[in-house]
Amino acid sequence: MLQQLLPANVFAMMLIFARIGSAMMLLPGFGEFYVMQRFRLMLALFISMLLTPLLAPMLPPLPGSAVRLVSIVGSEAVIGIFLGSVARILLSALDVAGTVISFQLGLSAAQIFNPMAATQGSLPSTLYGVMGVLLIFLTGLHRMLLRALVDSYNVFPPGVLPPLNDLSDMIARSVAGAFLIGMEMAAPFILLGLMFFVALGIVGRLVPQLQILFVTLPLQILGGLFALVFVLASSMQWFLDAFVRQFTAFTGG
Repeated sequence: MLQQLLPANVFAMMLIFARIGSAMMLLPGFGEFYVMQRFRLMLALFISMLLTPLLAPMLPPLPGSAVRLVSIVGSEAVIGIFLGSVARILLSALDVAGTVISFQLGLSAAQIFNPMAATQGSLPSTLYGVMGVLLIFLTGLHRMLLRALVDSYNVFPPGVLPPLNDLSDMIARSVAGAFLIGMEMAAPFILLGLMFFVALGIVGRLVPQLQILFVTLPLQILGGLFALVFVLASSMQWFLDAFVRQFTAFTGG
């Protein structure tokens, strides 16, 4: 019955679209809140059409029952969501770094709209998030993300849902990896902040009549912004290298 209602080429494109489309909703740059959903949908459909002749031999045959059809399409959607979630979680390392840096710079109370999360965020978090997505496209890493979706068919056979415990373990490791990347990016500011507050503590003990609170914040912001100018380029390069290394390790690219 399904063979009559659903031609084989339409089934193949639908199966590819289930994985590509679900991943496209979460991939950095493609799945941002400010990108219109119709554009993401059209791009996912266009990519699925291009990949159908290439990936059709790898796809399972059209099942004979609707239950099996829903199961196959659902497994492809789960794999796509997993791939997009890994990339999105690794991108959150920028938010971790920006949040830690904002505390070290004394800018944690200065909130601004963060277009990456569609919510309020600190100034360093917003700066790092916008620069991260921008550099992903400027350096061509968005092509690596799209290529990883195609290569995922060699790692995750279509129509077969990987063990959920393995997927959850990979998600947990990606969260740990993102937190580690963020802390590594913020490490210079943590060290400078520690030295700064130790020096202030010594000065406060030596000169008790000095109003430390009136001197601390301007020096903290000025010194932090000065350090940010010097480490911003190297920290973003560190993030790009770690992003590629972690994403390819999780997706088998």
